Amino acid sequence: MNTSPIIASDRLMEIVEECARLVDSHEWLREDPASVAFEPLPSLLDQIRLITEETAAEAEPIRLVHHLACTGGTLFSRCLAAMPNTMMLSEVAPHSRLGGGRSGNRFFPTDLARLVRMSLSGSSVGLETDIFLAGLRPVMAYCRSRGMRLVLRDHAHSMFCSDDWPSDAPALGRLLGSDHATRAVVTVRHPLDSFLSLRVNRWVHFTPGTLEEYAGRYHSFLDEYQGLDLYRYEDLVSDPDVVMGLVCASLELPCIEHFEALIGIQHLSGDSGRTGNRIAARERRDIPEDLQAELGDAPRYRSLCERLGYPPD
Repeated sequence: MNTSPIIASDRLMEIVEECARLVDSHEWLREDPASVAFEPLPSLLDQIRLITEETAAEAEPIRLVHHLACTGGTLFSRCLAAMPNTMMLSEVAPHSRLGGGRSGNRFFPTDLARLVRMSLSGSSVGLETDIFLAGLRPVMAYCRSRGMRLVLRDHAHSMFCSDDWPSDAPALGRLLGSDHATRAVVTVRHPLDSFLSLRVNRWVHFTPGTLEEYAGRYHSFLDEYQGLDLYRYEDLVSDPDVVMGLVCASLELPCIEHFEALIGIQHLSGDSGRTGNRIAARERRDIPEDLQAELGDAPRYRSLCERLGYPPD
């Protein structure tokens, strides 16, 4: 469409005049430039960089692996730690009371929350939460600056299988989920095998120390993390490549071939359960007579097996 040069010129003048009126309506633009507080350029760049980093932090979730003790969690975690650009922090439980207390001569020079708890003033769930979250921030920034992915292995045993967990302390997934994007999975093992291992390791930290009590606590753990993708230890040792491919997909992690060759170099807190470097099934421990008698009348245990897809016997 052709436009007359005169009409175009008139329209241009209208635009210029409109812009002048808009400028004139802002008092601060007519002041002496030296008296106007403009933000210096470096500060603006810092703000842009901060906004970019915060956005990137939200875009990259914290990965969580939830399991109870003696359920094959060490093997799952070592496999995940072998994946590229992954930082695995093992046995995370900000409010755990296991492993030491106010009395005794245990040495905790790097555990600020525990040192506060052992002081005469004592601690609180709120203070321990603040210490944990404050310590987590630089770890997240470190991972972000190096293109790494952060995975936290939840020491859920401290909450669900210990009588000393503070009643007002939240589970790890609930604690982090309110402030951070997360991706999480649950891993399990046949409850009879895990309970037998708890007894052998003397990790029955609840009363009464029965299979039925354990089953009830296991149900509570599953209720807390209901809806998350769930993976079984027995399936992992049967087909590690397929299962770890699915676990990594759930956590949005890359999964490399031949990761099994790398699990031997992964040293995690909590490695007491799995010391070998070969992924293979293990025979069930012998069942003591008292536990055999308990299996005859154990409705919560049987419902747990049904919930997880295991035969109870």
